[in-house]
Amino acid sequence: MSLRPIITICGTTGVGKSRLAIELATYLNKNAPIAGWKGAKIINADAMQVYKGLDIITNKVPENERQGIDHLLLGFKDPGEQYVVGDWVKDASNLIGELHRSHQLPIVVGGTSYWIQHLLFPNRLLTKPEEPKPAASAQIPVLQSEQIAKSIQSLPPDLLDLFNHLPEVPPSAKSDPDEAFKLHQLLSLLDPIISRRWHWKDTRKVLRSLAIVKETGRCPSEIISEQSHDDRETQPRFKALSFWLYADSEVLGERLDSRVDDMISQGLLDEIRCLRDIATTEHASPSLDFTLGIYQSIGYREFCAYLDAPSDSTFREAEERMKISTRQYAKRQVSWLRNKLIPAIDAANATEIQTPLYILDATGNKWDDNVQMPAQNILNAFLNGDPIPEPKTLSATAQKMLTIKNKSVNPQQVLEARTKKICTVCTLQPDRPVMIEEGEEWKMHERTKVHRKLMARQSSQYYKAGNQKLE
Repeated sequence: MSLRPIITICGTTGVGKSRLAIELATYLNKNAPIAGWKGAKIINADAMQVYKGLDIITNKVPENERQGIDHLLLGFKDPGEQYVVGDWVKDASNLIGELHRSHQLPIVVGGTSYWIQHLLFPNRLLTKPEEPKPAASAQIPVLQSEQIAKSIQSLPPDLLDLFNHLPEVPPSAKSDPDEAFKLHQLLSLLDPIISRRWHWKDTRKVLRSLAIVKETGRCPSEIISEQSHDDRETQPRFKALSFWLYADSEVLGERLDSRVDDMISQGLLDEIRCLRDIATTEHASPSLDFTLGIYQSIGYREFCAYLDAPSDSTFREAEERMKISTRQYAKRQVSWLRNKLIPAIDAANATEIQTPLYILDATGNKWDDNVQMPAQNILNAFLNGDPIPEPKTLSATAQKMLTIKNKSVNPQQVLEARTKKICTVCTLQPDRPVMIEEGEEWKMHERTKVHRKLMARQSSQYYKAGNQKLE
């Protein structure tokens, strides 16, 4: 069975992804049918833009700029609701199926490349099984593996009780660090391999791993190991034409700074005040978590300190922190694309080009020549089954950014390569350990002023203690 086509557009924040998506959808609608496709609709793949309202802080395309193009999975979740990658992949897949049946081409666009990657490549998400029917849930016990059964029997009473009564909502590591650390303790006793993958403060992922243990009776690390031997890991779900919209970091940085200024002038602070009011209202639902989702967006956390103590100096500090955070986020987005998405696409295209990825250079002012027209020409050829150019030949930027070192996409190897370890030097409280990812992050941590200062202090204390023993 041949794969059905979709278009994906990814890239950093502030680079013009939505603009290109609207242009391509408009082109397809005006020139329909193209290869049997009657038009196109846009599916949002931005983790912040799924939330209702809050248009400034999430940088949604204004309604009057959408040119009548339907935008799906946009602004439909309430602040405080959890909406994770597995939920989005399921919803997006269902919508793609509906669009295909009506001969509409899905254009998936957003800066959350992690979501797009898991949409393109199935069988990579470590998720809980579907909920059993109520009538059957009491009749069919969960069969536990021998390893899990022994681990559960060895749990201390308080952690056994926690396992039997896992919270529905992950505790906040900031407001309830004791419960957050206990969850991670529990996971480390049940599956020490997967526990080294998650920071104890990442309570959502820790809780999800524990829920998988409870509902499957198996270690998540064991499931990952099985996935590593599954040939379907590299097989794409769709015949996807992907565009990575790219801009040079120096030029992009200036654009991002200007965008922050525009957001502030358009009423960013009013939106942040509204978010705070929603989180602190007496009528807030206990099922909502006001530390996740939109409450992690850039801008909210930076300006909360200013709203608590407003002054010219705290405003300038918040403004500068927001600009720095935005630029750092853009760098992380590029890093994900080069280190995660490109290797996955390369692996899928090893024997047959099914998911081509093109870089479009949006650095300069020649949008039509460098972005819009190349995208339309490639899209036409892709849909009509005509020859398409080799992605690296599109530009010097494409040659540079698409040339990467070979990286494994094997889930087991990725798991083992991203383990975290405790820095005993910087850990001042055993139940609040400082955990750093091994590799480059660990090397960077060792060079920080705080680590070197604590290391020097510790060495001095050992030296004094040694002299006292000699005396």
